[in-house]
Amino acid sequence: MAQKPLRLLACGDVEGKFDVLFNRVRAIQKKSGNFDLLLCVGNFFGSTPDAEWEKYKTGIKKAPIQTYVLGANNQETVKYFQDADGCELAENITYLGRKGIFTGSSGLQIVYLSGTESLNEPVPGYSFSPKDVSSLRTMLCSTSQFKGVDILLTSPWPKYVGNFGNSSGEVDTKKCGSALVSSLATDLKPRYHFAALEKTYYERLPYRNHIVLQENAQHATRFIALANVGNPEKKKYLYAFSIVPMKLMETAELVKQPPDVTENPYRKSGKEASMGKQISAPEEESACQFFFDLNEKQGRKRSSTGRDNKSSPHPKQPRKPPQPPGPCWFCLASPEVEKHLVVNIGTHCYLALAKGGLSDDHVLILPIGHYQSVVELSTEVVEEVEKYKVTLRRFFKSRGKRCVLFERNYKSHHLQLQIAQPGAAYFYVELDTGEKLFHRIKKNFPLQFGREVLASEAILNIPDKSDWRQCQLSKEEEEMLARRFRKDFEPFDFTLDD
Repeated sequence: MAQKPLRLLACGDVEGKFDVLFNRVRAIQKKSGNFDLLLCVGNFFGSTPDAEWEKYKTGIKKAPIQTYVLGANNQETVKYFQDADGCELAENITYLGRKGIFTGSSGLQIVYLSGTESLNEPVPGYSFSPKDVSSLRTMLCSTSQFKGVDILLTSPWPKYVGNFGNSSGEVDTKKCGSALVSSLATDLKPRYHFAALEKTYYERLPYRNHIVLQENAQHATRFIALANVGNPEKKKYLYAFSIVPMKLMETAELVKQPPDVTENPYRKSGKEASMGKQISAPEEESACQFFFDLNEKQGRKRSSTGRDNKSSPHPKQPRKPPQPPGPCWFCLASPEVEKHLVVNIGTHCYLALAKGGLSDDHVLILPIGHYQSVVELSTEVVEEVEKYKVTLRRFFKSRGKRCVLFERNYKSHHLQLQIAQPGAAYFYVELDTGEKLFHRIKKNFPLQFGREVLASEAILNIPDKSDWRQCQLSKEEEEMLARRFRKDFEPFDFTLDD
């Protein structure tokens, strides 16, 4: 039986407007049913007189939902948070503490860090230090089983969170925010990260926590900054969402990538990506000369439903796949595609014989839709590409052959395999022994470089085939080769099992 999701509310700076907040929560619960928790980030107390708070503190008024809050962000409000380890402030209102991990009975894991960043010693009572961040990291990340946390609560935004994402409005995320929080978010990999203090609402596009094709797929992170309660501009200060604790989720469901996922904003230069863990090398196969050109072009699911692991009262609609700037030979729905060369169709990708191939079974893997950048890919598409690669290696090995994979992301419109930062041009080679070669293209790179190298006397010794245009066959000959490949490949065809 599927685990019932928890229904949570997150709130920005309350600033002492307790009645406004809790009246709004009551109205939401009356309309939409009860929620399990309310999580408050930013300034819970304000500079207003304490008369309103006294009614909650003495029990005259009561919060309508179990409420958890972060601590002080300034000297003026330190007085309300007497116990650094957390305490009950009023009935149904609990101060979490300066830093720590809250685990609910459901298994939901919430990491919290109160205050603003300080690099000075001694650290003020309303701030956190590098040592605080380091201790949180040590508490959680020291085990090999650590995958991430469900929720991260901080008051300041993480610095650089706007990189690769949608506009953050007037907030300059290169100057605003905490670099320590960015570092913490990078390591803890929260599924949701809430912050406040900037008096605005910003829901960043979800970002991935793994390096595509170098690391196993991991869940995405959603960063949401919330405005101050009762602000006159009516900016959003309450955020409703549903969540199943990650400990109770199947891995395949947890790591599903939303359609609008972006690169990790805290990998600023792409250098970090190049240091990422490599995917496991395939088994070495028997030596025999063979060329296999994997123009590995991948796309999103053919008929996207827009589903992901976010459950929200207002789910986003998935973005439509981009349209090619002109005729594209590789989009399956395009009239330019020579469909008689297609030899196998999966859910997300398809196989086709290369036009003017170096050999009779020179094939390509391509996406069904038009995509130019791999950073937009979902986990399902990457998984299908890997399936094709493994299956084709088995197929060629059964025929006493070996294969070479190469791919060029340079002056090409249709998406190809990418292991670099967005927008970078590169050339990539993968051998069936597991070796991988990567070259960052600066300028003036020969478009047929891979083909020319493999056709050279040193490798295949067919230099007259270095130009594909000199190797074109008639349509009848191409149809004959395609029929032969389909027949030979059928025993290995994983799509027949679906």
